[in-house]
Amino acid sequence: MLVYNSNKTAFIKDVDLGNIDQIILTAFQKYLHRGTSEKEIESWSTSLLFMARVISDPEIPDDTGVSIECQIPQTNKRIDFILSGSDTSLQEHVIIIELKQWKTAELSEKDGIIKTALGRGNHETNHPSYQAYSYALLLEDFCEAVTTDGITLKPCAYLHNYEEDDVIRNPFYSDYTEKAPVFLKREITQLRDFIKQFVRYGDNGVIMYRIDNGKIKPSKQLCESLAKMIVGKKEFILLDEQKLVYETGLFLSRPTIDDKKNVLIVEGGPGTGKSVVAINLLVELTKRGLLAQYVTKNAAPRAVYMNKLTSGTMSKARFSALFQGSGNYVECEKNTFDTLVVDEAHRLNEKSGMYQNLGENQIKEIISASKCSIFFIDEDQRVTLKDIGTKEEIRKWAHSEGAEINELKLDSQFRCNGSDGYLAFLDNLLQIRETANYSMVDIDYDFRILDSPLALRDLINEKNLEKNSARLVAGYCWDWKTKSNPRDYDIVFPEFNFAMKWNLTSDGSLWIVHPNSINEIGCIHTCQGLEVDYIGVIVGPDMIVRDGKVLVDPKKRSSMDKSVHGYNSLLKANPESAKERIRQIIKNTYRTLFTRGIKGCYVYFTDKETEQYFRDRME
Repeated sequence: MLVYNSNKTAFIKDVDLGNIDQIILTAFQKYLHRGTSEKEIESWSTSLLFMARVISDPEIPDDTGVSIECQIPQTNKRIDFILSGSDTSLQEHVIIIELKQWKTAELSEKDGIIKTALGRGNHETNHPSYQAYSYALLLEDFCEAVTTDGITLKPCAYLHNYEEDDVIRNPFYSDYTEKAPVFLKREITQLRDFIKQFVRYGDNGVIMYRIDNGKIKPSKQLCESLAKMIVGKKEFILLDEQKLVYETGLFLSRPTIDDKKNVLIVEGGPGTGKSVVAINLLVELTKRGLLAQYVTKNAAPRAVYMNKLTSGTMSKARFSALFQGSGNYVECEKNTFDTLVVDEAHRLNEKSGMYQNLGENQIKEIISASKCSIFFIDEDQRVTLKDIGTKEEIRKWAHSEGAEINELKLDSQFRCNGSDGYLAFLDNLLQIRETANYSMVDIDYDFRILDSPLALRDLINEKNLEKNSARLVAGYCWDWKTKSNPRDYDIVFPEFNFAMKWNLTSDGSLWIVHPNSINEIGCIHTCQGLEVDYIGVIVGPDMIVRDGKVLVDPKKRSSMDKSVHGYNSLLKANPESAKERIRQIIKNTYRTLFTRGIKGCYVYFTDKETEQYFRDRME
């Protein structure tokens, strides 16, 4: 989607008249159906003035194509500035220019990452050269006209306020600055020379018009690369019912003459391999040339599975368009995608956006945006008051969209040893539902209760030595103090001389697989949908047992935990319904934490009566 597509002469005239920012804003609202921030509007008037100076060189043809704010297919990413035309041999080129108003930056220890002033203080972000090159890869991978017409993409970055230093072109970033050169404040001549290498004849924006209006489909190179990444990885091998779900998903996703909508609901608890099937479907559908995406509400599953599939930072950038958040379909046109594969569908929300104020309903928007939508769901893993993912809700919106509904179920197989018995034991133990599994007798699963948080930490550290697959998690009953004060500690038990921090933001959504995360404690938001061999759980005071009855107390949750936000309002409106909802949320949270370990779960209880209740049921 192009917000602005014209030529050099018209662009410079719009800049000279002083209204280029308003022209872009009007087009932005018209084509992208939303507004933007004052800061971005200000950046248009500033950065585009510099670009007008750059291309005022008379050797750059007047009819050179100029495109601004090009939204990349299948993503919400936008390219700042594009020039198009042909070289002396009539080879067509598109020059992608990432514009930055930065004045300073700092080195980072992470590949392709740099620190600069963003809002208050310095924050980590992508290096401009990395950003420009990754955008070029995405255009190449999903815009058929680029490959079929032989159009060459030339990425670069222009930091028009940045003076030369030893950071921005540091050898640490050479892999990216070689692919996408960066030009600084005093290098307008060098940027012009770069442009003139590839644009000696203009095209009046025709090349970008062809790209923008061409067919959107995964390139052959992308399909082949993705397919190779899953071959031979045992964690992606399909077993029993998984194969049936996989083949059913492929069958329902096949192109049809009447574009009939299909919805497939796949129910399965922990250990059933929902994510394994979902990733296999994404790979095969893409291999068949269909537009498909893997969708989750939480970023952690997307990041971890993309990390498992890919190797190298640029590989991850190339495949990032295939992994999307559930709020990305608010403005999506009907049937844009062939298939959307929705993992952790129980975590879907009604509204989207940072402030939960966009769209009508994520389930409706996903079904509308795709010809086939596949929902993997476990209703017992809804862990916040905003989680609306239920089979009934999916059926309701499927009917409203005229879709044919199909339903399958996955049985537990390999995630938890003795999986069925262990899950039934937990359901009975937490008083979620009555089952025949009253105790752990005859259940082949390593479930232990530890006397102290120190003993729990030591055991998890010991298990982690095997293959970096043991982690500590806890109920969100402690404030995240280290978010603003990294020197502080979050979860502290003075009587045990125990002090640890919540998972740090530096690891992002890859917390559960980062080697250093063994020294931190995760929560439901960083581990749901993922697994390790051994999980250690600290049960906080939000779930206690009194006289044999499992009780919950949302007031014991940290005020920073958004899972229970809105509870007081619900309590006023319908007390009984609100209390039942919060019971489900808190019990589901611990049930989910207790099932993150494939081989074992070790627990420390902050409340002794609760600990004794669990010990009694272990015997």
